[in-house]
Amino acid sequence: MSEDTLAPSWRPVLEPVLATREARRLGGFLKAEEAAGKRIYPPRGKRLNALNLTSLDKVEVVILGQDPYHGPGQAHGLAFSVPDGVKPPPSLANIFKELGSDIGIALPRSGNLEKWARQGVLLLNNALTVEEGRAGSHQSIGWEAITDAVVAAVAEQPKPCVFLLWGSHARNKAARVPGLRDGRHLMLTAPHPSPLSAHSGFFGCRHFSKANAFLEANGRKPIDWSLEG
Repeated sequence: MSEDTLAPSWRPVLEPVLATREARRLGGFLKAEEAAGKRIYPPRGKRLNALNLTSLDKVEVVILGQDPYHGPGQAHGLAFSVPDGVKPPPSLANIFKELGSDIGIALPRSGNLEKWARQGVLLLNNALTVEEGRAGSHQSIGWEAITDAVVAAVAEQPKPCVFLLWGSHARNKAARVPGLRDGRHLMLTAPHPSPLSAHSGFFGCRHFSKANAFLEANGRKPIDWSLEG
């Protein structure tokens, strides 16, 4: 993690966690894996992208993912997002289908979700790295303490936020965070948007319009979910 600079707004929250033995062990593990010739995604410098694009005081919506895409060129530090020019993976394609059904937005040409992140949508994975071709390979190696602290920090913010929990993994993560269920924030749950479960309730969940309705009702700016322009 040595080449990943942490944005100022997150430092008071995460510096104590990053100073722990577990975090140092995580850093050592990543260095050792790369030294052994393994490809780790996203590349160095992109692993804290979600935090660097969405400052703590600006978070309005949190979308929780599991771990980064594990194919070449896909992961760039934002859950579900891919860089410009990369074909949207199936889960992201299903997110776009629901987006169109919910609020009538045309299918985006790019799967890059940076526009959402810059508006206050924290696109956070549970684990922030993965080995090429091995989904879930960096779960339970130390990232969870860091990303749990991120979610807890958002939950402690005075302004109401929306948490979009897609799939059991995201729901389980939210359940670990004290204070998240105090009624100030809105939590919306649905099956994961993957092809295996999207038809079991993700399609038709209308989370995008519901999130905006909640934000507006609480005096916050709605998200422009369009990705064009």
